[in-house]
Amino acid sequence: MLPGIKTHPLNLTREPVPKLIRSIAVPASVGFFFNTMFNIVDTYFGGTISTQALAALSLSFPVFFIILALGSGFATGTTALIATALGASLKPQAKMFAIQGITFGVLMSMGITVLGIWSSPWLFTMLGASGEYLAMCLVYMDIIFLGTVFFILNFMLNAILNALGDTRSFRNFLIVSFFLNIVLDFWFIYGGAGVPPMGIAGIAVATILIQALGSVYLGFQVSRTELICDRCSRDMIPKLHVVKEIARQGIPSSMNLMTVGLGVFVITYFISSFGKEAVAAYGVAIRIEQLVLLPTIGLNIATVTIVAQNNGARLYERINEVVRTALAYGGVLMVMGTIVMFFLSPHLMKCFTDDPLVVDIGTVYLRIASFLLYAYVILFVNVAALQGLKQPMYGLIIGFIRQVALPVPIFYFLGHYLDLGLISIWWGIFAINWSSAMATFFYARAVLIKTTGALS
Repeated sequence: MLPGIKTHPLNLTREPVPKLIRSIAVPASVGFFFNTMFNIVDTYFGGTISTQALAALSLSFPVFFIILALGSGFATGTTALIATALGASLKPQAKMFAIQGITFGVLMSMGITVLGIWSSPWLFTMLGASGEYLAMCLVYMDIIFLGTVFFILNFMLNAILNALGDTRSFRNFLIVSFFLNIVLDFWFIYGGAGVPPMGIAGIAVATILIQALGSVYLGFQVSRTELICDRCSRDMIPKLHVVKEIARQGIPSSMNLMTVGLGVFVITYFISSFGKEAVAAYGVAIRIEQLVLLPTIGLNIATVTIVAQNNGARLYERINEVVRTALAYGGVLMVMGTIVMFFLSPHLMKCFTDDPLVVDIGTVYLRIASFLLYAYVILFVNVAALQGLKQPMYGLIIGFIRQVALPVPIFYFLGHYLDLGLISIWWGIFAINWSSAMATFFYARAVLIKTTGALS
């Protein structure tokens, strides 16, 4: 434990690596499960308003995702910087990154708010919205844009806590948020107790209010770490060299996340030629796949944090152990995930739809994708390790390659030129991601050998 800092009980440079990974990854994974359920609650209540409201929420998601990608990407970069400084026992530098990270986040959120409100009418019109449909999209997203500061602030506050190994605070916030969202969505949509019925605007207001409460709670948790103090107002003035370093780490991570959204668009574009049932089946199937992959989020956070602190402390053998252990844990979890997805895929699809054709198409995808799960573990853990070593660019490069550069020609060649049908798209996804995983494994291995001198 670093002197002068009230940290989470974990000592990331001394305690056994398996224990550290479990202690960080499990709370993070649980938290993101409830975050997923938060979104499902919004979707459910949107459907109770009208089909058009539900469509407006769905159409708003790609725009909303930009906020989440920017916040999450810059938070990951900030975590790596703070954790590296802490590992090197450079407390003043860690405090500077923490304080400047918050300042950077607030300034960035202001820019997103202005740009988002200004551009959203054009964006939604381009996506096909018009009339009342467009109005619903704008009502929802304008409120979200006005509350962007709370989203970004929560990401940056959590980045500080993650750097200390504390994923429990954010987990607690996400669990409480889920249950609070059920109450507030119902209340704000339909009104009562002095609150007028707000319809779809109520979903957005509930989300922003919960995020604001989260900022208070996470801010209190961060204040206890002594990385932030009440006499640090001078340090909040933006410092160009610090902001540039945060941007250097955060921009590639944010852009990597954005390629995920672009990749879904690319896949959907090629699938759409096989009919609306194929699009619906893919949409349901990837939600099931994402639920199975939730533990990998915890492994990613644990890997970034522990690698960064041990890199700062120059404890290189522990870095190797972190990667090996995270891959081993991910392997065990994804073997179970493979069994569940392969054998239960028809039943899982039927939880979301009763259309037999959609169920059949989704079942074929899930059975192929069940043998792809560990490839994602290899990919994500190694990219997280590189982020912890302050080498974020590779994640952006491999993200673009596997989401855009390879899928476009491969899907066209298999699905259209050779006319091999929809299943060729599923096998194309399989081949692209396993190839990307193997390339990432060997690249990360080479970087670790160069950094640490040897791999045992």
